[in-house]
Amino acid sequence: MFDYKELTKNYINGEWVSGESDEHYTLTNPYDDSKLSTFPIASKQQVQHAYEVADKAYGEWAKDAGKRREVLEKLLAFFTDNEEEIVRVLAEETGSTYVKGKVEVSLTIACIQEGFNYVDSLGGRELPEVLPGKINKAYRKPLGVISSISPFNFSLYLSMRTIVPAIMLGNSVVHKGDIQTALTGGTILAKAFDEAGIPAGIFNVILTTPSEIGDLMIEHPTAKLISFTGSTQVGRHIGQVAGGLLKRVALELGGNAPFVVLKDADVEQAVKAAIFGKFLHQGQICMMINRIIVHESLYDEFVEKFLAHAKRLPYGDPSDKSVVIGPLINNAQLEKALGFIEEAKRDGIEVLLAGERIGNILTPTIFGNVSPDSTLAQTELFSPIASIIKVSSDEEAIEVANNTQFGLSSAIFTSDLAKGEELAAGLEFGMTHVNDQTVNAFENSPFGGVKNSGMGRFGNPWVVDEFTETKWVSVQVIDREFPF
Repeated sequence: MFDYKELTKNYINGEWVSGESDEHYTLTNPYDDSKLSTFPIASKQQVQHAYEVADKAYGEWAKDAGKRREVLEKLLAFFTDNEEEIVRVLAEETGSTYVKGKVEVSLTIACIQEGFNYVDSLGGRELPEVLPGKINKAYRKPLGVISSISPFNFSLYLSMRTIVPAIMLGNSVVHKGDIQTALTGGTILAKAFDEAGIPAGIFNVILTTPSEIGDLMIEHPTAKLISFTGSTQVGRHIGQVAGGLLKRVALELGGNAPFVVLKDADVEQAVKAAIFGKFLHQGQICMMINRIIVHESLYDEFVEKFLAHAKRLPYGDPSDKSVVIGPLINNAQLEKALGFIEEAKRDGIEVLLAGERIGNILTPTIFGNVSPDSTLAQTELFSPIASIIKVSSDEEAIEVANNTQFGLSSAIFTSDLAKGEELAAGLEFGMTHVNDQTVNAFENSPFGGVKNSGMGRFGNPWVVDEFTETKWVSVQVIDREFPF
């Protein structure tokens, strides 16, 4: 296995190159703040160069489905062979617990495997005849250069779910992960593609910051689509800039996922699901359960069992495989979470379980009888803070669930599966899961949000439409009669 601490160079045009900016960045372990590595970041000129080479490279790549399949096979082997080491790096760089790291690498491997199902999607297909003597075909073509921008929380998977379909559908990519996770969201991916034999210029990884490059990844004339996962605030800015340039975007943004426990729900199973969906990766997931909405007839039982389970969750060094609650990504995120707690206390919201700050760790913090309109209930907490809301009817539960500007993921627990599916279809979210928690991703299912949670869909075949364009080609094989 490679020494990941040495992977601190940019990968541009098939070469590893040091950043040329005057600014340096130091990677740290979020658990103990120990230094992992320091490196110079890429300059704006280097990023411009990455786009130039990417634009020149994709034409031949798009023509060679056999080469794309070969790279995909080697890419799969890389992540399968190095799974445990990558999980370890995720712990050191991102604070991922062992369970979260395994989930993330498994999702990445599934993403690569699904690529085999659409790698041959380019080309034409014949359409039904409408006019005699005219053959009509719909051609699927790559867009060209894709800008890929990913976050720190699921740095590996949320990068690869854009990169894999984009490249396997004949595009080239310029990718920038969050600088806090430069390895798992950047250079480890470049290492994988490099070893898989990706042609020069098809995949480029840049280690840089927004302050260095500004809006270059949106505005560069060769960038045909901007795929971004992150905050709604940044996503809205990207959408505005890209829209003014008539560029396509794929945006997965913030969330405020409701977990609805109806009056006929299995409380034991609901608690188990809620614990996982709330506290996986310390709640730093866009799909995480943000509001737990419980029918009043089950409220006391649910709260008692949820608190008891939460108190048992082990916390500490994420390199310890038994740990469930690790550190937040940085001190700023921790302070932000503590601010939510203090504001909720000032608002008089009932504290059911007071969390404790231990270094960069925040242990589970749970509020009860939360008002649906409170700041706490309307804020994406992105931390191990849970809000439990009591409702008097199933109808009110659905109303409360929809009471948010966000619309990413959601869940409903009920013993009546037909009713659950009917209610799920009516919830104002891109995804709803019946008798499960909110954190789900499958490569053959449409993943994405509505309202302020973004636009576009991942998952096959929807992702094929996102990263390609369709062209109509007709061939008149019999002379056509014209009226004048």
